[in-house]
Amino acid sequence: MTAQAQLKSTVKSAVRHIAPGSWRRHPGVRTGDQLTRGERAADAMRNGMGSWMFVFVSVCFLIVWMTANVVLDKSTGHTFDAYPFILLNLVLSCVAALQGAILLIAAKRSDQVASELAQHDYDEDRQSREMLEVLTREFEALRTQHADQSRQLAELIARLPRQQ
Repeated sequence: MTAQAQLKSTVKSAVRHIAPGSWRRHPGVRTGDQLTRGERAADAMRNGMGSWMFVFVSVCFLIVWMTANVVLDKSTGHTFDAYPFILLNLVLSCVAALQGAILLIAAKRSDQVASELAQHDYDEDRQSREMLEVLTREFEALRTQHADQSRQLAELIARLPRQQ
């Protein structure tokens, strides 16, 4: 197997092991116990409120609330929140007010993750550049050494008696 084919094979196997969302295991991103309680809460709220499950549960809650009030009104004449559902409007207004703040906290947390990833990438790029500079100097030294050895070999060949 050629060196190029071996490199392609190695890259392909590495790419197969990278899963979506693998930034959570990225060495440049703090996770788990490294996070504060507030950061963990922001991640949980973002993941919860930014999901279809949240939408479906919210819609189901609204349907149950309104249906229960209408059924109670028809059957007993009393409700805990009569039409036009003033208490429900108050609850939804409070949720909306808090949700805005929660989404801002989640956005701040996402910016923090992006900043940590960018810092890690910068550090890795800097290390790679330093390694590349060292390799370039060593390669240049090897090239000079090869040129000297080639010159010495040519001189030795020139000194040899010619056989005909």
